[in-house]
Amino acid sequence: MGWVVNPFYFARRGLHEALLRLLPELQGEVLDVGCGSKPYRSLVAATRYVGLDYDTPLRRAAGVADVYYDGGIFPLPDADFDGALCTQVLEHVFTPEAFLNEINRVLRPGGVLVLTVPFVWDEHEQPHDFGRYSSFGLRALLERAGFEVVTLEKTPTDARAVAQIVAGWIYKLVCARGRWVNLGVQLMVIAPVCFLGVVAAALLPRNQDFYLDNVVLARKSVSRSRP
Repeated sequence: MGWVVNPFYFARRGLHEALLRLLPELQGEVLDVGCGSKPYRSLVAATRYVGLDYDTPLRRAAGVADVYYDGGIFPLPDADFDGALCTQVLEHVFTPEAFLNEINRVLRPGGVLVLTVPFVWDEHEQPHDFGRYSSFGLRALLERAGFEVVTLEKTPTDARAVAQIVAGWIYKLVCARGRWVNLGVQLMVIAPVCFLGVVAAALLPRNQDFYLDNVVLARKSVSRSRP
């Protein structure tokens, strides 16, 4: 029933459930790329957990990241980590292939990458919003960067995806109009939209071609590890 009070519940729950299945793959020394507030830190059984983020005055002031970078080369040595986590960051990267190459570089042979990125979503964190990725485009991008895709999950693939887009669109129209207006719209408009999404998801077939997010488990290719 979280959809009653959270207009982005379907998207967040889909990502959270998919990540819960994949995060146990991250072991040993782990790099959180674009770490933000490190929301998944408690779910990763790492012996060493390093947060890397783009360098801005606000992020420096927050003091959450352990390492900052300028958008180019990561200030980290080669083959320094067993795994990497990168959630909802790639769409904000102007040079995604170079970015993925850097993640590959700092991973040890056979290192694991858990990555999420949207396929359908509104523009956000403007103007630093540079792309959306189909499953085919994302797979090709990862392979060119030296990764082997182990699993690629789409979430959600039912009517909740449509309900989420509509709910997000409505919320964005009114989110700056005051607390009580927001609450009223949430309860009277968005919650019914989400309820219809739940009902339709139970009654209608899934559509693997329309979804919100890609969730990927990949490994550093053995060939990329060779001298």
